[in-house]
Amino acid sequence: MPYADLREFIAALERAGELKRIAATVDPVLEIAEVTDRVSKAGGPALLFENPAGHAGRPLLINQFGSRRRMAMALEVGHADQVAARIRALLEMKAPEGILGKLKMLPTLADLGAVFPRAVGSGPCQEVVLQDQFSVLDFPILQCWPQDGGRYITLPLVFSKHPATGRRNVGMYRLQVFDGKTLGMHWQIHKQGAEHMRERLRAVAPRAGGEAIRYAHGLEPVPPSVLAPAAGSRMPVAVAIGTDPATTFAAILPAPPALDEMMLAGFLRQKPVEMVKCRTVDLEVPASAEIVLEGYVDLAERRTEGPFGDHTGFYSLADEYPVLHLTAITHRRNPIYATTIVGKPPMEDGWMGEAVTRIFLPLMQMQFPEIVDVNLPLEGVFHNLMLVAIRKSYPGHARKLMSGIWGLGQAMFTKCIVVVDEDVDVQKIPDVVLKVLNHIDPERDIQFTLGPVDALDHASRLPNFGSKMGIDATRKWPSEGFARPWPDEILMDAATKAKVDRLWGSLGL
Repeated sequence: MPYADLREFIAALERAGELKRIAATVDPVLEIAEVTDRVSKAGGPALLFENPAGHAGRPLLINQFGSRRRMAMALEVGHADQVAARIRALLEMKAPEGILGKLKMLPTLADLGAVFPRAVGSGPCQEVVLQDQFSVLDFPILQCWPQDGGRYITLPLVFSKHPATGRRNVGMYRLQVFDGKTLGMHWQIHKQGAEHMRERLRAVAPRAGGEAIRYAHGLEPVPPSVLAPAAGSRMPVAVAIGTDPATTFAAILPAPPALDEMMLAGFLRQKPVEMVKCRTVDLEVPASAEIVLEGYVDLAERRTEGPFGDHTGFYSLADEYPVLHLTAITHRRNPIYATTIVGKPPMEDGWMGEAVTRIFLPLMQMQFPEIVDVNLPLEGVFHNLMLVAIRKSYPGHARKLMSGIWGLGQAMFTKCIVVVDEDVDVQKIPDVVLKVLNHIDPERDIQFTLGPVDALDHASRLPNFGSKMGIDATRKWPSEGFARPWPDEILMDAATKAKVDRLWGSLGL
């Protein structure tokens, strides 16, 4: 059975020896981050700080996804590849023949029936409702690194709706705390939350004329004079903190815009996510969440957000971002504040990223059947390096694949793509390095292109725009202009290996 909420997951972690309770008083400003960083890099457990300094009785959970085992527990599988297998079964589903075929389809149909979120009239997340006197600083929100711009909410599920279609988006966008009721909304221009804001701006800024597109893309603040007051310049937003692990994980999945992340959460947990309507904004949130922040983003307002110690291992720079004004806070009785820290890998987000790669591999293979396997090493911090093994079928195949990946959703941010032949195990980095460096002629096999880059890429020539590199490390064919014979790889013959296998026990090694 799926975890009903975060508390059930915490209990499961504790039973499995994967949770450490910390009764000592530890400060949310820097100290908890330093403790967690040490534990995370040592491969340690999830941590439940029971008495954060200044917040007695409001426990803080961190590092819940911080290992391959805990990530698998969060998804209730032995390995993330099992989720990928379920996706692959759906993609390969055919009309059944006969009663036996129909019976075999029942588990798959049950998967499909579980995906749709279910509306409920009330939920634990609204056991306490605060609409007048409240402050987000009543929760033990972290400052993670010394040069951070302040305290940040780092594991939020941010809910918004497309103003025309009503489609929901759920993203994980960090929130800087300016004061008890005002937060910086860090949705980067490539994210769906920002797209919802742009669509709303297009609708409510008819007086802007040709400048509307500049405002819509966040290139400069929107003068209040161009907004149409009757149309409304406030965009409703809700933030859920501390949901069941599959629902939290669904918020980071690079889903197509038309796919509701709460449907994905239902698929992952194989049970619908129960959703309850917010009290002050027209949005729904998971009913079992620990804490919910309700509010709005003023379309005409920007404020300096950052710097922030990021998963790149460097501080992302301060910049102008939208502002979230809170209208209410609801929460469970005795709420648990769920959070994370990011920084130099390995860290908790690295294990989440690995699971994303494994789960979405079948979708990549549906688009590019030649892909055998993919690896985004932790050191590449998701968007800096992708290793891809392919079944090469024609001249220039590796370059075609690079171009395809750079046109594929969030994969467009990949700074370096390395393509190798199918017999190279991209999960074994030493083998990849050996083969790549032996196979390439740099001038011939490296190509560059320009396009969108991750907003956190501090090395690009401009914010959000820069260059990317592809390396064709496949064996070169005569039809690719390689006139020399390609040498054979050194491998022992099977007969000798079998003979030594028989001798091995007598060698004393």
